[in-house]
Amino acid sequence: MAFCGQCGKEIEENQNFCPFCGASQGESPAAAEEKVGGDDKLMAVLSYFGLLVLIPIFAAKERPFARFHANQGLVLFIVELAWGIVSGIVGGIFAVLGFGIVGELLELAELLLLVLAIIGIVNACKGEKKELPVIGKFQILN
Repeated sequence: MAFCGQCGKEIEENQNFCPFCGASQGESPAAAEEKVGGDDKLMAVLSYFGLLVLIPIFAAKERPFARFHANQGLVLFIVELAWGIVSGIVGGIFAVLGFGIVGELLELAELLLLVLAIIGIVNACKGEKKELPVIGKFQILN
């Protein structure tokens, strides 16, 4: 036999609600899975700090919330690397041609990547599994 967490009366093991006071006697498995602990949030936030994405990738393999944000952070990191290479090459070419302002504009666009990282951090702190705009649909980690 089990006891009600609200009124303390004895109830059946598999009852979802106390027949005496009506209090819920537990969470559904889906609701329990949706709860996010502090460690998961920390791992999720680390996902958006460049190479630190490796920490949640290896340390939180079995945690769906942290794994979701690790994937988002990994995609963002790859985009940041690719953008850095492309803007460096294109900016260098234009600098040689005398159009250095193009390289500066390309570097200014990196602010958009910073905004995506901030969005990811805010979502992680709130305990939400929201995809990042534009790049969020890509999945690298299973």
